Amino acid sequence: MTPTRTAWLVVLLLCPVALLNYLDRQMLAAMKFSVMGDIPTIGTEANWGRMLGQFKWVYAFLSPVGGYLADRYSRRTVICGSLFVWSAVTWATGHVTTYDGLLVTRSLMGISEAFYIPAALALIADYHLGRTRSRAVGMHQMAIYCGVIVGGFSGYVADSPGLGWRWAFGACGLFGMLYALPLTLLLRDAPGRAAAADAPGRSVVQSARELLTNGSFVLLVLYFTLPALAAWVVRDWMPAILKQQFGISQGLAGVSATLYWQAAAIVGALVGGFLADRWMLRSERGRIFTSAIGVSLIVPAIAGVGHSGTLVVAVAFLVLFGLGWGFFDCNNMPILCQVVRHDLRATGYGIMNMVSISCGGVADWGFGALRDARVPLDVIFGLFSAAAVFSVVLVLLLRPRREVAGPLGAGQTEAPRGDNAP
Repeated sequence: MTPTRTAWLVVLLLCPVALLNYLDRQMLAAMKFSVMGDIPTIGTEANWGRMLGQFKWVYAFLSPVGGYLADRYSRRTVICGSLFVWSAVTWATGHVTTYDGLLVTRSLMGISEAFYIPAALALIADYHLGRTRSRAVGMHQMAIYCGVIVGGFSGYVADSPGLGWRWAFGACGLFGMLYALPLTLLLRDAPGRAAAADAPGRSVVQSARELLTNGSFVLLVLYFTLPALAAWVVRDWMPAILKQQFGISQGLAGVSATLYWQAAAIVGALVGGFLADRWMLRSERGRIFTSAIGVSLIVPAIAGVGHSGTLVVAVAFLVLFGLGWGFFDCNNMPILCQVVRHDLRATGYGIMNMVSISCGGVADWGFGALRDARVPLDVIFGLFSAAAVFSVVLVLLLRPRREVAGPLGAGQTEAPRGDNAP
């Protein structure tokens, strides 16, 4: 098989994993009312937000650890192990009967899923040179959006007398555990990764110091975090918001809150990935500019959702949000590849996840507390919109390194540019 075909095969093998990664998360948001009705000890909106945040805080804390292991050892092993464990936890979630039990399973889910995304995106970047990197990452992220879409329909599954929310978690968990076996047999680390793993590596402290003293990396972490605050609330709370605001069923709310904006995100990832890869042929800031365009679309979208008076208007603004998110999401790892060395990509993305998702957990909890306090939606979403405005300024301050073509393998790097080279 040619290197090009192998590179795209890696993406195809990872797409079902990415879909499950977010399906297992999104189902809980779409089936909120069924879960709360079945587990009365959850009690309040703030407790529900705390449970959502629990997953994120555990996930966030361990993301740099997962990234470091993926940089230091086999990305393939980290990916396959993560898939099997989180699928087992997904299955177990369908059997909990108390709020404390739900907190435990969500914590275990955070531990296991933390190892996947940094390793997967770093593996894709290992195989794909600069000229296809945004499109390859975009295809992987499209699978995530499909997972959110499928998860949105789980509200109908929860409402079905013959199925229910517990059946949905059990079925997804079993499928993930079964898929881990062929993935282990077919997925391979990029050429040169074995040699890199055997070579003396940096310690966790050395890796963190090198990243955190890189000014462009710090700016990228902040840029990665601010728009994601709104995205976490949209993912986790929008089904409940639409149900309560417009008096629709749980199933329709779950679909309306996920299908349209995630479908728009697929379009955004396709267009944004293609535009970024083409723009990079003319400018080393092509991916930065493409990503900034995406966040510029997110700003009015978030503000508009908070002011929507009808379901149709709310969905229209969610579609605009999805387009912008696709542009933004498919370029984060490619931009990271321009500001850090190849052997720090997974660790760097893990740190980005740690900061972003920690703040996302606070946003989930805070949103629930603000809703309990009856703060208007337009005020809450106005704050998220302002944060996205500030992030556009941050990304334009990045100083990328020039990408150069080179042989596939762990030794590939980008030529340093100015003082930004770590």
